[in-house]
Amino acid sequence: MAAVDSILEELTREAATTRRALERVPTEKLAWKPHEKSKTAGQLAWHIATIPHRMATFAQGGDEVDVTTTMKPPPMPETTAGIVEAFERQIAEAKAMLSKLDDSSLARIFTMRRGEVKMFSGPKSAFLRTVLLNHLYHHRGQLSVYLRLLNVPVPPVYGPTADES
Repeated sequence: MAAVDSILEELTREAATTRRALERVPTEKLAWKPHEKSKTAGQLAWHIATIPHRMATFAQGGDEVDVTTTMKPPPMPETTAGIVEAFERQIAEAKAMLSKLDDSSLARIFTMRRGEVKMFSGPKSAFLRTVLLNHLYHHRGQLSVYLRLLNVPVPPVYGPTADES
């Protein structure tokens, strides 16, 4: 089994859970935010939807990326359905890119910077686990809180929620 296979399996499995959370965001609440320092529900959902493709693009590139000089996500769709559709495309494209990574490329040291600030440096496989997968789960958890605050039933993640037994 190639090292990337476990990452691809996890991404595939977790994408279904992430999709359920994204689908719950009401289109009419995309501009809502819980605090002045927070992203809007739409911005957060769009960030979640674009993480897989951006991180796979970074990993497929060289051994270093500066996020201040790389591609920016496309404009956010105006509807939840548009965000979910984009997420589906982004997941498929990310999986296609990641499937091309061999064990030796995953073992190479990869560095992600924001200008002069080093945000991550370690094996590319650790980058994918940390900045692709864990980052995605972190923001999905935030989105679950947004849903609760909006009084939208929170979908099950790793077990039933108070809304769905």
